[in-house]
Amino acid sequence: MLRLTWVQPEDLLGHELRQAGQDGRDPSAVAARWRAAGGCEAPARAGASSPPASPYLRRLAKELLDELAELPSPLSAVEPTDLEGIRALCPDWPAPAPMPAPTPSAQTSVSRLEAAWLGRAAGCLLGKPVEKLPLKGIRRLARATGNWPPTTYFTARGLPPDLTAAYPWNRRSATTSLAENIDGMPEDDDLDYPLLNLLLLQRHGKAFTTTDVARVWLDELPAGRAFTAERVAYRNLLSGLEPPHTALHHNPFREWIGALIRADAHGWTNPGDPAAAAEQAHRDATLTHTANGVYAAMFAAAALATAATGAHDVHACLRTGLAVVPPASRLAEAVHQAVRLAETYDDFDTVVDELHARHSPAHHWVHAVPNTALIAAALTHADGDFTGSVSRAVSGGWDTDSNGATAGSLAGLLAGAPAALPEHWTAPLKNRLATSVGDFDGTGFDTLAHLTHTEATRPCPRPRPS
Repeated sequence: MLRLTWVQPEDLLGHELRQAGQDGRDPSAVAARWRAAGGCEAPARAGASSPPASPYLRRLAKELLDELAELPSPLSAVEPTDLEGIRALCPDWPAPAPMPAPTPSAQTSVSRLEAAWLGRAAGCLLGKPVEKLPLKGIRRLARATGNWPPTTYFTARGLPPDLTAAYPWNRRSATTSLAENIDGMPEDDDLDYPLLNLLLLQRHGKAFTTTDVARVWLDELPAGRAFTAERVAYRNLLSGLEPPHTALHHNPFREWIGALIRADAHGWTNPGDPAAAAEQAHRDATLTHTANGVYAAMFAAAALATAATGAHDVHACLRTGLAVVPPASRLAEAVHQAVRLAETYDDFDTVVDELHARHSPAHHWVHAVPNTALIAAALTHADGDFTGSVSRAVSGGWDTDSNGATAGSLAGLLAGAPAALPEHWTAPLKNRLATSVGDFDGTGFDTLAHLTHTEATRPCPRPRPS
């Protein structure tokens, strides 16, 4: 039987109950009705529960999802989703870049962008085989092969059978992402979305609207390659809903990490203009996300735009990222705390343990708040060093491939050139990636850098109203 993940009402409800508690709504009455009827908790790691719910429970789940959507959130004043509301709460919102903005030479810019693409791929690839594994399992697997903290790709060579039985590698990734199996960059949504945004910019320029994002997805993104909030929004589009309602209807994943992993191209194409990068990320993110899910994308885009000039260290980049996040939001609080922890403890495992103690009891492992905090902590603790950044981001668990990708992208920009990245990370990529997006399958990272530079330097009209 086909069990389509991330869209079944009986699976969505448990996640919405958790989301309601996080954003200050009281879901207790709804939760009691669901449990009294025999409803299950949300799947802990998978996208669908087993066995499927009865027709009665599925109908009830739909009704309760609608009921939860009517509950007001007391946090809405400090965690708005509209751009003007966000800007009004950010006293240090970055000033627009001067026109024309000073830019480095084309050769330097392309080289830096190639390092960013390679860094994103390498960080993602490092995290792929351990995605969904518990933190304890990641640590045990790496230590058993003498690779803790991980300074190269994970391997299954030499592992005791009982350890691999207790902590099996991610089944979809082990055959392409363990060191002994890598043959170029395998397909991953963390690379598919930057490619989709490259297509978006090629077709619509930086003045794209959220509706343009939706059109590109419907044209180019196979539905089976979308997950969590993106899959729900895709379904909502096919049901006739339009943005921003696509982010709201029966979408308990609207504050998860999906918008963050789409943010890189917006930062890469706005070097030195973090405000413009954040605004682009906002228009992209609101197709699928709200509040902290949107802030995570804006934070990443602004930090990457700052790093793309080569004129700032990692700490300045992160401070700029925080400047576009409402300061009283849960995301801002989590990132500030993570940076403080990274500045306090020499041992990064201690930082990770503190972050897990704070966030794991309340958050799903794909939620934007803990994952963004971990990325910020990893980059801070490593002082922007490439190997240190991707190693720490992945060693912290949660969404390992996504965190490694974002950390690798920013650290790659800071490194400034492909040759500045250690060869043991980049050589296995063989300058090609696999994807089902557009005509990009097999494309080299050097080509992607040139294409990205073209969009970064194309004159930009004012955005059209959505």
